[in-house]
Amino acid sequence: MNHPDFTQLRRDLDRAITFGEETRARDIATQGLKLARERACPGEECYFSAQFDILSGDCAKALLRLEQALVHNPADGAAYNDIALCRLELGQVDGTLDVFDRGIAVEEDYATIHHNKGWFLHNLGQDEAALQCFRRALELEPDRAVTCENLASVCENLGRYSEAVEYYRQAVRLLGDGADDIRSQLEAAIRRLDKS
Repeated sequence: MNHPDFTQLRRDLDRAITFGEETRARDIATQGLKLARERACPGEECYFSAQFDILSGDCAKALLRLEQALVHNPADGAAYNDIALCRLELGQVDGTLDVFDRGIAVEEDYATIHHNKGWFLHNLGQDEAALQCFRRALELEPDRAVTCENLASVCENLGRYSEAVEYYRQAVRLLGDGADDIRSQLEAAIRRLDKS
């Protein structure tokens, strides 16, 4: 588990990165790093420093910082999550599922790691397992539009078209303001599936 003072910052950072809001993500990472230094939380300092490396595309450097974050806080599910994602960026697929599982074991209530494990399994073609991960992520954080979108994609792959449409619609409702390109893509998927 991360330090409680940082929970909302981490959620906001995750959302900014997910929606490609790099400037906002850097601002949040800066806030997190400043707060970590003020509160003398070295694990958080390593975690937020790693976010700058990730945003700059230096996943090898980020991995080192994230591993240091785990030295300071072995129960940091977000650090495991980001280690798994960095490994994938570096082409290190073998063992990555185990990293997700270790993160879930230490921070089972962290929705993002369930989502990203589901995304990974979906990309491996393991849609039934991915479905369970995405559903768990939504149980933990029901307002995750990106998880609804991924659930819809998995349902579509599994031939569950009416479920897919419902999840696409839920994703549209959850997007809120902005994200017009994503909204258009989701609405197009709904129209396509409504015709079939």
